[in-house]
Amino acid sequence: MKIPKSLHRYFWDVNVKKLDPKEKPYFVISRLLDKGNEKAVRWIKDNYRQEQIKDTFRNIMDFSEKTGRFWSLILKIPEEEVKCLQPFYLKMRKTHWPY
Repeated sequence: MKIPKSLHRYFWDVNVKKLDPKEKPYFVISRLLDKGNEKAVRWIKDNYRQEQIKDTFRNIMDFSEKTGRFWSLILKIPEEEVKCLQPFYLKMRKTHWPY
């Protein structure tokens, strides 16, 4: 599995040619569902199992509150299971970026 050239722009901070989507699924899924477009979402759905996508939201905090709530609804994940929506994280995030 390789990341299509059309999605390389979402990985501006890493060498995408060396990035193995099988070895770093959480990173790839989170980056594309947070920053990507419709093609990115389709590629994720075509290349990862639904449960693996859900687990990304259960284990990764790097999503904004808005993104977490959106995907919680789409993927039917209870908000209390979405890591970036946990009260301690939302509070910490507001102190770091109060806007």
